[in-house]
Amino acid sequence: MRLLSLNVGRARTSGDRPGHEGAFADGLASGIDKRPVPGPVAVAAPGPKGTAGSGLAGDAVVSLRHHGGNDQAVYAFAREDLDDWERALGRPLPHGAFGENLTTLGVDVNGARIGERWRIGTDLLLEVTSPRIPCRVFADWLGESGWIRRFTQEAAPGAYLRVIQPGEIRAGDPITVVHRPAHEVTVSYAFRALTTDQPLRAGLLAAGDALHPELLEKALAYRERQNRATGRPKTRPEAGEGSREGVPSTNVPV
Repeated sequence: MRLLSLNVGRARTSGDRPGHEGAFADGLASGIDKRPVPGPVAVAAPGPKGTAGSGLAGDAVVSLRHHGGNDQAVYAFAREDLDDWERALGRPLPHGAFGENLTTLGVDVNGARIGERWRIGTDLLLEVTSPRIPCRVFADWLGESGWIRRFTQEAAPGAYLRVIQPGEIRAGDPITVVHRPAHEVTVSYAFRALTTDQPLRAGLLAAGDALHPELLEKALAYRERQNRATGRPKTRPEAGEGSREGVPSTNVPV
């Protein structure tokens, strides 16, 4: 398992890249156009969502309301999944084509469990927090008709990760899974719970506070609605295998 490509981007508008004119509404900028760099690139927790962007030095995040922050510091997508989409779409998809920071090889990104930890290179330690949810900008950038529906049906969205221990990485660095929680809440499961199969949301709670806080809030709200519907008393989440309670995190506020 290794980091095949390390990708960063700057804020771009529709006129910045030939062949993509009209990809975005006039005046709209996006950081989705990620391009490979050899590195090294420093990776650290950027700060709270809404005020901070990417965890990678030199990588732009434009819409801070929807992207970036500590729990979405890094986005990973498997080269194997890009290859599948190349065949399905009949077009080349270079590293970074889906806006991912890390293009991995040999890593089951969508089968990764929430709270799973990856060591990349010598120092960097990341923790899986949530799936990527496709947006209108993603669809416009790809220029594929019905893209959001098609991407959603595949349920292979790639993973967001938070930074537990900062470090420098470069293309070719090994990726090692150093912790895999005992629960079964994978990236793909979480994606389906948020999109096509809402009853799965209650199961997200098995991942505890390793979940992205926004996912945890959705899961708790769903359980409370179910409890009210059945007349059960309110309950609070318990620290489980997926929880970060008692696990030191030197770089991410809990």
